[in-house]
Amino acid sequence: MKIRTPRLFRRVSLGSAVIWMAAFVLVPNLLILLTSFLERDEATFVAFDFSLHGYSTILSPLFLDVLLKSVYLAGTATLICLLAAYPFAWTLARLRSKHKGLLLLLVMIPFWTNSLIRTYAMVFVLKGRGVISMLLTGLGFADRPVSFMYSEFAIFAGLTYTLLPFMILPLYSSIEKLDGRMIEAAKDLGASGMRTFFHVVLPLTRPGIIAGCMMVFLPALGMFFIPDILGGGKHLIVGNFIKNQFLTARDWPVGSAASVVLTLLMLGLMWLYGRSSRKLGQHGGSKL
Repeated sequence: MKIRTPRLFRRVSLGSAVIWMAAFVLVPNLLILLTSFLERDEATFVAFDFSLHGYSTILSPLFLDVLLKSVYLAGTATLICLLAAYPFAWTLARLRSKHKGLLLLLVMIPFWTNSLIRTYAMVFVLKGRGVISMLLTGLGFADRPVSFMYSEFAIFAGLTYTLLPFMILPLYSSIEKLDGRMIEAAKDLGASGMRTFFHVVLPLTRPGIIAGCMMVFLPALGMFFIPDILGGGKHLIVGNFIKNQFLTARDWPVGSAASVVLTLLMLGLMWLYGRSSRKLGQHGGSKL
């Protein structure tokens, strides 16, 4: 009984996970892939006739512009998150205080609130009589209320605010595992602070940087509600394009084809991440 119980528990756990993944990940993605090769139908949304209408439509300049705009917005937001998160994660990982756990908890608290609600909260920060505007007028930097809504700045602020914890946590994990003796050795050999950072610290924390960039960049491509709410719908990303095809244009094959392209892009980036991680693991030590 003592032997069978863990084995039964393991089988039930694995079986539940497999059923869950098949029902809510594999089957929906297969349906999206199938729909992308079907013909549009006004009455039933799709007709079961093979067609490349979806893929031929997304080859239009409109979708390519949306895709490039998405990469620009998501890439810039990723860079902002990286520049803001790295010093914070470094300080947090090197902190020797009993309050370290509390600070880590504060980083994770935003996960307890729905990201859509947090995005609406940003409206009260960025609007004409919001927090930033009142601060600027109060300090004398502006003589009238200033609104940051419906601009690229508002989109970057929303993406950074929503996705910053996804950058901090992998960086924190990577920096905390950093062997301090490597830094001491570099200093003993006469390396300056900048040289130690770029030739020792940065390569050793590269897995955390790559993981954080992946965890920010990929979700940023699909967060359509942030450009909708904070950008006023003037700046479309791939997520907006897919949502509009399904809910407004009712062209499910085109929306499905765009979803397939976005999924392939994500899989390609994850493959590059896995390849770079393996290469770093094989050659990182020898380079140092």
